[in-house]
Amino acid sequence: MKILQNVLPFFLYMTLIIPTGCSSPKKNDRSIHNENITNINIQEEITQDTMKKFKHVLIQTNLGDIIIALYDETPLHRDNFIKLVNENYYDGILFHRIIKGFMIQAGDPDSKTATPTQQLGSGGPGYTIPAEFNPSLIHKRGAVAAARTGDHLNPKKASSGSQFYIVDGQKWSMQDMNSIAMQTGKQFSEKAMATYTSVGGAPFLDGDYTVFGEVIEGLEVVDKIAAQEKNQADRPKTDIVIHAMKIIEP
Repeated sequence: MKILQNVLPFFLYMTLIIPTGCSSPKKNDRSIHNENITNINIQEEITQDTMKKFKHVLIQTNLGDIIIALYDETPLHRDNFIKLVNENYYDGILFHRIIKGFMIQAGDPDSKTATPTQQLGSGGPGYTIPAEFNPSLIHKRGAVAAARTGDHLNPKKASSGSQFYIVDGQKWSMQDMNSIAMQTGKQFSEKAMATYTSVGGAPFLDGDYTVFGEVIEGLEVVDKIAAQEKNQADRPKTDIVIHAMKIIEP
């Protein structure tokens, strides 16, 4: 998958797109597909107390463990992720793309046997998942969401069957948030604005990529992964491996 970037006056815009060709990602490719963005109203976030009822997944990596909770509000993505975890699909897969202050991305099965210079990001299970946009689920720091192909090939914004990302994120000023709202047509609630200015995240992705979970333990591991040295395609120079994923009790 490829992250396309576009520098705006006050902040960096990025999206997560699965490449459709075989050319390697270009750091100077800063286009963004936002022609068909519709207004959204970001509502209340899920509280930590609510996390207890959700399915929890342990992600064991060579840089530490991450625990995520899968939202019941996105059942198609939840059930697919659980299915893949139970099939050991993610065991041995790499975090193949990282951007500090933005996200870490994994889920390409081709990465299991990849050579050091191999282009990654196009692999998957051979199917997509219908988008499950929920205005209460935002791209706050630690959010888990699905990557996808671009709008020109995927106008319904269907998700990759396996590729996902975890938001590392950054804090945004109120001026930044107002600029994002003005330039994209998105509408953010006071709660969402407070989250993005205090906790951080990637607000420009809201309403375009399905958020289906969040990190409840191990954000320091996400930070560590995001900070690793990488090449021009944002692939870590030293492999970051998911040794195993397991469903665990809340």
